[in-house]
Amino acid sequence: MNPYSVLLKPLVTEKSNKAREDKAQYSFQICLDAGKEDVKSALSKLYDVKVDKVRTMITRGKYRRRGMYLSKRPKRTKKAVVTLAKGQTLKIFED
Repeated sequence: MNPYSVLLKPLVTEKSNKAREDKAQYSFQICLDAGKEDVKSALSKLYDVKVDKVRTMITRGKYRRRGMYLSKRPKRTKKAVVTLAKGQTLKIFED
């Protein structure tokens, strides 16, 4: 799989910032077809870092309420939480 098509965008939230500071874990939104080995190889090729562990999860579409009607968004996304080796950092997350 092409490394540029595996990683879609970095996820920057309060929870991911705390994990990045405390545990050196970085969050990315990835392609639905990508696996853990694809994410690991893409990060090592694109950013020259050593990846320790990769955890992936599929999130479902959110439920939205509009008046008395409830609807569900069909969008599914896949996230990856990547733990880097000690002493490794990613420059795209630094200010």
